[in-house]
Amino acid sequence: MGEKEIGKITHYFQHVSAGVIALADELQVGDTIHIRGAHDDITQVVESMQVEHKPVSAAKPGDQVGIKVSHKVHPHDKVFKVTP
Repeated sequence: MGEKEIGKITHYFQHVSAGVIALADELQVGDTIHIRGAHDDITQVVESMQVEHKPVSAAKPGDQVGIKVSHKVHPHDKVFKVTP
């Protein structure tokens, strides 16, 4: 399996366990992502995401996308898409 960097975490909202990713590449619901930073190393499937508080199934480079995360993440954490 390989990984390709697709963005960075810009915000984390603890009360809803959600992170915001500034995307540099495409992301779709169902993709597996790996979030890695100084304090974090999380791999999870994207089950849902939002752009400007609206549910979407896909997002493009330049979008700020919110996703539910299984653990706390931090700004500047790198986000990778896991490929088979």
